[in-house]
Amino acid sequence: MAESTDRDTLPQATVVPKKRMRISVVWLIPILAAVVGIGIAIQQIRSEGPTITIVFKSGQGVEAGKTFIKYKDVNIGQVTAVELADDFARVQVTAKVAKSAAGLMVDDAKFWVVEPRVTLSGVSGLSTLLSGNYIGFEAGQSSSRQRSFVGLDVQPIITDQPGRKFVLKADDLGSLAIGSPIYFRRLTVGQVAAYDLAADGKAVSITVFINAPYDKFVSPETRFWNASGIDVSVGAGGFEVRTEGLVALLAGGLAFDAPAFLPVTAPAVENTTFTLYRDRDLAMKQPETIARRYVLYFSESLRGLSVGAPVTLFGLQAGEVTDVGLSFDPETLAIRPRVLVTFFPERIIARLSYKEQAAGMALAEERGDAHLRFLRSVVEERGLRAQLTSGNLLTGQMYIALEYFPKAPKVKIDWTADPLEIPTLPGGFADLQAKLTSILAKIDKMQLDAIGADTRKMLETLNKTLKDADQAVNRIDADVTPELKKVLEEVRRATVSADQVLRNTDATLVGKDAPAQQELRDALQEVTRAARSLRVLTDYLEQHPEAAIRGKEQP
Repeated sequence: MAESTDRDTLPQATVVPKKRMRISVVWLIPILAAVVGIGIAIQQIRSEGPTITIVFKSGQGVEAGKTFIKYKDVNIGQVTAVELADDFARVQVTAKVAKSAAGLMVDDAKFWVVEPRVTLSGVSGLSTLLSGNYIGFEAGQSSSRQRSFVGLDVQPIITDQPGRKFVLKADDLGSLAIGSPIYFRRLTVGQVAAYDLAADGKAVSITVFINAPYDKFVSPETRFWNASGIDVSVGAGGFEVRTEGLVALLAGGLAFDAPAFLPVTAPAVENTTFTLYRDRDLAMKQPETIARRYVLYFSESLRGLSVGAPVTLFGLQAGEVTDVGLSFDPETLAIRPRVLVTFFPERIIARLSYKEQAAGMALAEERGDAHLRFLRSVVEERGLRAQLTSGNLLTGQMYIALEYFPKAPKVKIDWTADPLEIPTLPGGFADLQAKLTSILAKIDKMQLDAIGADTRKMLETLNKTLKDADQAVNRIDADVTPELKKVLEEVRRATVSADQVLRNTDATLVGKDAPAQQELRDALQEVTRAARSLRVLTDYLEQHPEAAIRGKEQP
């Protein structure tokens, strides 16, 4: 009972309803700002492009927050940080790229630092003088995304231009440089884009870019040659100077064309490899289908003769020198000059008349015994000989001349040797030198001292004779001259008297009123009358010849 009473006396719990918590209007503003900020952040994240890193060798001119990335002169990104790379040898540039350009960030995309550059072939990057350096960009062709790149050390010359690239192989770079012009018929149609040493180190690989629409003129048969500076060639024909233009003269350049003897084909595909020739003549040279090699042995100096020197037949170029050296005979231990020449029969056949060319080509194509018989006939029967001839006295260049010398001495030739030998004769210059040497030798043998002594004696005698003659003249002037003057005075007086006599005679005989003149006139009249009477008598006797016997009949 007591427990129930105690329980009843205990206080009873009362259920009190919970009061609702009221949000203050003051909190609405920060909540709304937070919501807006979150929305802006989400929108910013969704609108931002990717972040990329570019590694350069140097960070010169690149600044965070100031340097932009440009493509087609449009800003597509901005540098956000510039710091050293992990290896401390390079510079790592971090940049934020616009979302619109995110699709351009692929494997083969290229980046480089654009800065002012002045070369002989042109000026580029002038806008950076005011705005500062920027990072240039060239889009790639890959579809694989990339966020880390390695920047180019050298700014490329060709960026986003229509045209095609080709590769040239050369022994050396010469005077070429990036940006050197390329000419086609003296028009600038492209430029050198890059160059590098070949993997084996024996050649140089040159990348060239030909602008459209000129790239269509580059075919598989096109020949490229070096047109740098002034092409000065000195040969047996003298000096020859060629240049493509002022820029090529100063900065170097290349040129190309297709040989006329080759057919026109379709344009070459991009990155086709061509050989770079030394000059135009070598590039455009037509290949010879028939070539004959011969050896020449000389007994004179080969100074002035070089590889490539012409070989002429009767003054017409028919081949060229391919090697200049020496020959050693181990049996006799003799050394003599040796020259290898290549003879091109087609060059001579082209000089024949149209009717003779077929026969000439048939003879040129003969080989073996037929060719040997022909060569022996012209050497042994007609005296074909080779001579070393001066092509230019100014430069001293020499060439080989083939001529017929019927009176040339016979020579012994091994007609089984390869290559065949063509006998030689001393050249005109060597012959002249030999004659001069012979004359000098004869002069040297003369007893010049004795001749000089005799000449001195003769001069002394002549000097004495002249002195005696001078004395004689002085004596004549002193002794003979007075008497001679008297004689001359008498002669003068006699001449005056003779002149007076002649004048008197003229007045007496031939004067107008001279007596002799009147008497002569009367005598002439008498002679005239006698001649007239004689003519009358002659006419009468011709008519009456009997009158000479009987006399004139009385009337």
